[in-house]
Amino acid sequence: MDLFTYGNEQEVKKKEPLAARMRPETLEEVVGQSHIVGKGKLLYRAIKADQLSSIILYGPPGTGKTTLAMVIAKTTSASFRQVNATIAGKKDLEKVVEDAKSQLSMYGKRTILFIDEIHRFNKAQQDYLLPYVEDGTLILIGATTENPYFEVNGALLSRSRIFELKPLTKEDIKSLLNRALNDPIKGVAGEMVKMDEDAVDFLAEIADGDARTALNALELAVLTTDRSDDGYMHIDLSVAEECIQKRAIRYDRDGDQHYDTISAFIKSMRGSDPDGALYYLARMIKAGEDVRFIARRIMIAASEECGNADPRALEVAVAASLAVERVGMPEGAIILANAATYVALAPKSNASSSGIFKAMEEVEGLGNLPIPAHLQDAHYKSSEKLGRGVGYVYPHDYKNHYTPQQYLPDAIAKMHFYDLSDVAFEGKLQKYFDFIGKKDYGKENK
Repeated sequence: MDLFTYGNEQEVKKKEPLAARMRPETLEEVVGQSHIVGKGKLLYRAIKADQLSSIILYGPPGTGKTTLAMVIAKTTSASFRQVNATIAGKKDLEKVVEDAKSQLSMYGKRTILFIDEIHRFNKAQQDYLLPYVEDGTLILIGATTENPYFEVNGALLSRSRIFELKPLTKEDIKSLLNRALNDPIKGVAGEMVKMDEDAVDFLAEIADGDARTALNALELAVLTTDRSDDGYMHIDLSVAEECIQKRAIRYDRDGDQHYDTISAFIKSMRGSDPDGALYYLARMIKAGEDVRFIARRIMIAASEECGNADPRALEVAVAASLAVERVGMPEGAIILANAATYVALAPKSNASSSGIFKAMEEVEGLGNLPIPAHLQDAHYKSSEKLGRGVGYVYPHDYKNHYTPQQYLPDAIAKMHFYDLSDVAFEGKLQKYFDFIGKKDYGKENK
């Protein structure tokens, strides 16, 4: 390569966004993700030995999925092809497969296919790749921000190793920012930029683990900051704040963030932690989660987690669901908070939910057991001749409106599904059962 060609390449590279220019080209330049590309780790060894098998790189934006693919592209002896699932179709895949077959048969050269945002491919497109991944025509590298167990065909997953990339730490992002500030070729050092330490700290913190967000903010600061009398661009905290504005909430209503956040929300209510419930509620609201979905989960939690220990929890949750639909947002957030904190603070009992699951399990195992004759319908003519309803006793004819009587089928007559606790209102129900003569109801089953 002559000096003219080298200089021309540098000019072209300067026109790329800063985040693209700063992308590492070797494993040693990769920042973060030491749990998968640290020296001696499986992926590190496979890349170094150029013995890669099909992999899925899964993680939030800006954590290095494409970076790792590009590092592999620069270090492998295999033919490297890249497609983006948002714009590629089946014809693109057919062309890649055709070329890969030629490379393999004519030169014995393998082909690595990198598919960015592989979760965007539909089932038919993913199925098309399967036989070529299976017979070794293609080595697949799929990158996705979505949980691959939800979004990638099971058959492809079974033939790939999944590597999860974590959000970068604040120190990781500071390292990348300082690298950009000090690199005169790929970075901004040639622009004579000085950035205050607190501004670097701020961008590293507010980027929320996303290197691209931090580097984009730095680039915007460089592009919009005038030079001072000393010839330097001085980027202070106020400039950094303007260039990133506010933290983006990472949340996909069909992916991991949706499931993880709602799980944490429910578990906070179950665990009687109103602070946790409010925090995860706030995250969902800020991310634009459907308020009807949130309201439904609060209603379910009210019944599943509180049950008859506090029957009012369900009343509050249902009322909140109706109210938030009528009031709308942003005021609806207050209503949802009211219901979520009530459920979190309310006494807890899962006796109702445990009871129905036990009963359903019994029905699943034993099928439809014969209903005792005295409980069967007896409203029609001649039912008595069939023994329907014969022997039934009417509880209201007895003291305390109760008299012992078998209600379950004979095969499970002594089984208990509902295990009353002694918590709050459910404890009062236990006292009522003691009063009418059903002492220690269900307790032998605990």
